[in-house]
Amino acid sequence: LDLGISSAQLDDPLRGFSFQHDGPLDMRMENAGPDAMSFVNQASETELARVIRGYGEERRALTVAKAIVAARSRQTISRTGDLAAIVRRVVKKSADGLDPATRTFQALRVHVNNELGELASGLAAAERVLAAGSRLVVVSFHSLEDRLVKSFFRDRIGRASNPSRHQPTQKREDVPSFRLLTARPVRPKTGEISANVRSRSARLRAAERTSAAPWSVQVLA
Repeated sequence: LDLGISSAQLDDPLRGFSFQHDGPLDMRMENAGPDAMSFVNQASETELARVIRGYGEERRALTVAKAIVAARSRQTISRTGDLAAIVRRVVKKSADGLDPATRTFQALRVHVNNELGELASGLAAAERVLAAGSRLVVVSFHSLEDRLVKSFFRDRIGRASNPSRHQPTQKREDVPSFRLLTARPVRPKTGEISANVRSRSARLRAAERTSAAPWSVQVLA
């Protein structure tokens, strides 16, 4: 499972994923359901802050939310460039050079597409369809995804951690359905990052399916 957005999606301004290209504030993987513009202009300040903090891990989430609410009271926020400018006015560039808009854009994309819920469902589906000896390899691109994958594998090998609200619940007495292949996430080497800078945040985890039956789960929304 490659959880990353494709370069074609990121580089297409009409998709609205990137703050590096001005375009409509969309961010939907599929052309269905509410887009990012709807959420940005209709959500309460509290809800905006919750999403930006929870899915973007932005420490200044409340400040960003207040700035968004103030800006939209004057004019509808409909462009990625407009939103990025709003965030950049209230969040300073980090020491590592990360654009101030990065975390807010990530948060909105994750929220609009229910990415963590979809990932949890996908992991559970993979467990059901993989035969014994098959391997599940997952490449994630931000810490929220990586933590969910790590938690799933820990649960399925019998080392259950504290559950996330996105993580499927399970019966603790179930026999381990996976055998861990990567004790730590595999990260890209310097050469790979040089060839493809977007790989710098990639984390790979892998596990091998055992002959145990799939765990009984109820995926949480």
